[in-house]
Amino acid sequence: MDLFPFTLTAEITSTNPVVQAIISGKAPQPARLAAARGMLPLPQDDLLEVLVALTSSDDPQIASAATETLKAESVEDLLVAATGQDTPPNVLAYLATQADGKQEIYEATILNTRTPDQALATLAATTSHSSLLELLTINQQRLVRCPEIIEAILGNPARSGEAERRARETRQEFFEKERGARQIADELRARGQTAAAEFFETAELTSAAGELSLEDAWLIAEHIEVSDEDLDDTWLPAERFNELIAETAAEVSANVQRIIDSERLETGSVSAERVSLIRRIMFMNTKDRMKLAMKGDREARSILVRDSNKVVCSAVVKNPRITEREIENIAAMRTVADEVLRIIAMNRSWARAYPIIHNLARNPRTPIPTAMNILPRIRTKDLQTLSQNKNVSEAVRRQAYRLQQVRAGE
Repeated sequence: MDLFPFTLTAEITSTNPVVQAIISGKAPQPARLAAARGMLPLPQDDLLEVLVALTSSDDPQIASAATETLKAESVEDLLVAATGQDTPPNVLAYLATQADGKQEIYEATILNTRTPDQALATLAATTSHSSLLELLTINQQRLVRCPEIIEAILGNPARSGEAERRARETRQEFFEKERGARQIADELRARGQTAAAEFFETAELTSAAGELSLEDAWLIAEHIEVSDEDLDDTWLPAERFNELIAETAAEVSANVQRIIDSERLETGSVSAERVSLIRRIMFMNTKDRMKLAMKGDREARSILVRDSNKVVCSAVVKNPRITEREIENIAAMRTVADEVLRIIAMNRSWARAYPIIHNLARNPRTPIPTAMNILPRIRTKDLQTLSQNKNVSEAVRRQAYRLQQVRAGE
């Protein structure tokens, strides 16, 4: 008797024309009855596929004969079928949903990747063996693919504490969180914050350093102001995604502290609210921080431009909403990555703004080749000051002095 009602599929996996004729009903009744009694010389896999199919025959005599023949199969033969990667899915489903099956056969069907998910949901709902329920929870990918298994485990009074814990964790991680994220995205979209909703729908709510709660993610999403269609990510070659590696908890903490210290150095103080926002943002994984850098508002940009990951901080200056005044301030920062300063210098529009190139020339973080290319555009008075600036490199000072002398000679 079946453990639980389970409908076998009509799929025929065997390429044997005899098997196909019998299962499809094209073979005459005597031939089908002979097959149900195990009297046809068929390979074991074909025989089991035929017998399992015939247990559901409309002909009571054939169905009864097939059931009896299957019961006469040895445990060893059934175990071979349960572990085989070529065993038809219907046979595996049958073995997983039989009340009088052996423990080792159930275990084998659970571990077999070809066993239909719905068959294992049936097993999870009705088995009295807690060890089988624990075994089912190990394959998280299957649980995510078939949440009915999770519900069956949680609804089975035979479940162990370990099986319940794993099932609940999987449900919370992949379904409750996803449902909550979808609801929040819908709410943001209803409020007209389409860009924020887009960010929330694609954000990964976990990171190597910990977990980003839905509440924190919502707060961060409200700092989004750029929609996907406004982005131009052609600046980011595919190979640079390799730099968006997972970070350790220690690396994240160090990044947070570095940003807080740099802001305190530049502004004199950092409010508790600002520290909280910095922590929330920096505990996002690097991929989500990059997306926030490209889509975020001024406040988010001012934090992420100081990120230790060069791809993340570079994404800030690719944000279509960034202003020339922001770029001017970034060009003067001594805590920003040299990659960001190089990108600013390469932008034709920003390179025409004198305050920006002046800040780049004076910034000791600006790569020397970049600074040298900028110097011809610096005013003579500023070149003289720059030639005496001990904060910049000696090469930049010397070149500034040469240019200033040449101009003075003219």
